[in-house]
Amino acid sequence: EYGFLGLPGYLGGKAIADPEIKKKKLNAEIANGRLAMMAIIGMFFQDGLTGSAWGDWANYTESPLRAFENELGVQAPLGYFDPLGLSKDGDVETFRRRREAELKNGRVAMFATIGYMVPEYFKFPGYLAPSSNLKFADVPNGIAAITKVPAEGWLQWVALCGCYEFCVNTPVDPADPGNYGKGKFGYGNMVLGITAEPMQDPEGRKRALNSELANGRLAMMAILGLWVQDGLFGTPYGLYTGSSAFETELGVQPPVGFWDPLGFTKTDDAASFRRRRYVELKHGRVAMFACLGYIVPEYYRWPGDLSPSLGLKFSDVPSGFAAFSKVPLSGWAQMVAFAGTVELFQYVDDPKRAPGDFENAGFLGVPNSY
Repeated sequence: EYGFLGLPGYLGGKAIADPEIKKKKLNAEIANGRLAMMAIIGMFFQDGLTGSAWGDWANYTESPLRAFENELGVQAPLGYFDPLGLSKDGDVETFRRRREAELKNGRVAMFATIGYMVPEYFKFPGYLAPSSNLKFADVPNGIAAITKVPAEGWLQWVALCGCYEFCVNTPVDPADPGNYGKGKFGYGNMVLGITAEPMQDPEGRKRALNSELANGRLAMMAILGLWVQDGLFGTPYGLYTGSSAFETELGVQPPVGFWDPLGFTKTDDAASFRRRRYVELKHGRVAMFACLGYIVPEYYRWPGDLSPSLGLKFSDVPSGFAAFSKVPLSGWAQMVAFAGTVELFQYVDDPKRAPGDFENAGFLGVPNSY
């Protein structure tokens, strides 16, 4: 038996007797492991692109995004965010078309998000469709409202959107996507004869346009979240009450709860869940060590030789991916052999024990036979 931090009993380690404290610590391990898996992937990504896990993105000189890095919407902390490389060809016209689509979708999403919220507090009095005896108060909020809208209502929406798309929203300057001459707050409308003065202060205009892009992006994520929650629970503000046989397992923590968006556990197969849980625990534990392995060498390295036969010192080995080029073949063989023996002979799953609770794991999880 092993106690606090995996300390063996023969060295004074005592098992955690309080079941609530034990549950809390096991949940913490799972949560920290998940965080470490995300962190190490981020370190790998940044190290591979900039040469350092802490590298400045300005060092990524081969970036295909340089052509648009000074455009509106390039804001901290992500900078120019194009993980799929859609703009890597540097095509200005394509970029402007996508930027216009982003602005339109963001503006619609902001209205849509407000449209979800306002009816929770206020609805117009009277009739929405007198011929159908349909009152505003009769229309539910969210996706359920679709079932109440008559065909004439859908036609009106399509006609209004089409009118704005083809007649009202006419680009003012192709080099300024999303600018339809509506002025500050966008209240200008040439069809109705309403004019609006543009913003004169260039810095104020840039700040306002960046804010619009940021808020539009947030609203697009928000409206998708509202739709998903509404579709699952019948209300955009519904609470997840669980729909799996594993909703009471360790790792089911707020704010996500039991998170299985791909439905891996929908068959309620306990054996498959158990296998995935101990794989998750193993990956999380390795990732926590890997994150420490990235961080510690920035502040401390062992003195002396790593490989005396090659004259290789610990201080000669760089941190991160660059270390691969310094590791001799015999070093790789040792790492593979060690990991293989631990996996095949030390950390062996025992169906009688909880997933990830390996009998041969000693202090801090180091195999006790070593």
